Amino acid sequence: KELKVCLRCGQCCLNSTPTLQMKDIFLITNDHLKWSFLYTVRRGEMVWDNLENQNRRINKELVKLKEGSHGGCIFYEKNLRSCLIYAHRPSQCVALFCKDTSEFEKVYNTPKLHRKDIIKDKVILGLVEKHEEKCSYFKMEKLVQSIKEEGERAINRIIELLRFDTEIRPFVIEKLGIDPSSLDFIFGRPMIQTISMFGLKVVKEPDGSFLLTTLSSLA
Repeated sequence: KELKVCLRCGQCCLNSTPTLQMKDIFLITNDHLKWSFLYTVRRGEMVWDNLENQNRRINKELVKLKEGSHGGCIFYEKNLRSCLIYAHRPSQCVALFCKDTSEFEKVYNTPKLHRKDIIKDKVILGLVEKHEEKCSYFKMEKLVQSIKEEGERAINRIIELLRFDTEIRPFVIEKLGIDPSSLDFIFGRPMIQTISMFGLKVVKEPDGSFLLTTLSSLA
């Protein structure tokens, strides 16, 4: 039987970041992973699938470790080719071996962590639910599809959705004292960034208004 010897090439850490499984909850309750280290991929968003090696839309939210400036996992130290939280790394990282993904697949198919498993504050949970109601990616998709038929009316509704997503973030910082670096976990990444998955781009004007354009028009 072939020994599983990691060559420490770092590609698994640079290609993507791990998704947290339910069994990883202790990493958060024991304060090894803070909210500021995480981000949420919301329902309907695109995510890189490690097993299929392609982007796909998801029907259930995922909680992942953030990326660092090098594009890989925030905890990967590229110069040392090592993990900064190796003793407390997520279960997907423990199971992954590039030459044999069988153990990774077993872990991958176990229940995943969601925000409701982590957030215990009812006020924050209520805001998460309101945000999901107002800023659903499935709602966004329908609005984008209706631009051709409805024109400016659909565009204005998209901008209204984007504005809600943008304005709720400083609101919770001010009213609840939330760490700004935790917002990508609480509400997911800003939609003015992720809207690119629909081939659109938001340009913020000096007066604070949003201009919606297509990515192709900026090429």
